Amino acid sequence: MRLFLTGASGWLGSATVSELLGAGHHVVGLARSDASAAALTAAGAEAVRGSVDDLDVLRDAAAASDGVIHLAFKHDIAFSGDFQGAAEADRRAVDTFGDALAGTDRPLVIASGVLGVRPGQVVTERDVPALDGSATSVRQATAQAALALASRGVRSCVVRLSPTCHGDGDNGFMAALVATARAKGVSGYLGDGATRWPAVHRLDAGRLFRLAAEKAPAGSVLHGVAEEGVALRDVAEVIGRQLDVPVTSVAPEDAAGHFTWLTPMLGLDSPASNALTRELLDWQPTQPGLLEDLGKGHYFDVPATPATS
Repeated sequence: MRLFLTGASGWLGSATVSELLGAGHHVVGLARSDASAAALTAAGAEAVRGSVDDLDVLRDAAAASDGVIHLAFKHDIAFSGDFQGAAEADRRAVDTFGDALAGTDRPLVIASGVLGVRPGQVVTERDVPALDGSATSVRQATAQAALALASRGVRSCVVRLSPTCHGDGDNGFMAALVATARAKGVSGYLGDGATRWPAVHRLDAGRLFRLAAEKAPAGSVLHGVAEEGVALRDVAEVIGRQLDVPVTSVAPEDAAGHFTWLTPMLGLDSPASNALTRELLDWQPTQPGLLEDLGKGHYFDVPATPATS
């Protein structure tokens, strides 16, 4: 298949591109810069210049493809305080893809998140998130809109990703926790540290996106989850050992000063199942788990900073 990818040169996108090329697909990747375009070309993909705000570019590329995998999200503005703006840009992109693919039965696979779908419960693929009007629920509403495209002749599906897609080179949530511990001189966890986050290795996630594009039924919800829930206290303990700093609880009233923008996410207990995804697509995660991956040491080779783009 000729597949168009947004976010193709990013952390997860590069793994997905490699997976798709290895399976014999022709990959066309959206590139915001010359460097991104060069990286895609070097990997064996075709590059199209533009961003998720260039709706005409998205429409034309989608119409010329056999399917779309949408991984891009404007993390730069989301992490600097405008999550609403990032989520609204994401919705415009998905609507554009839906219009371009309507009536074709071609796949549209979009990335969403499992964090906060049903806090405190083990979330399954059948669970539908509550839409409460908050900024984060705007992105969940986009996922629901993508699923509804099945009624318009689009083989749409949503991959709800774990909050941490880990691996060598990660610059996301785990890197941010490492950077915080390095800066504060302690490895902190919120409250009693019992909050659980699902986790998945980027290579396992890349394979899931390939399988989704190839054979996920229209209207499918998939979970990019290899581990159901890793306690954040256990994460803090591994970070503390690696950095040789104390491991300590951070009281909820002090969390904003310690964890800054990470604070709202750290309080969301969001274990998630992958049973239906495994059954539907025969997806079998094979990469190391989160704690093992943290223990390898690559998160600590250089000062880590959170992702901004």
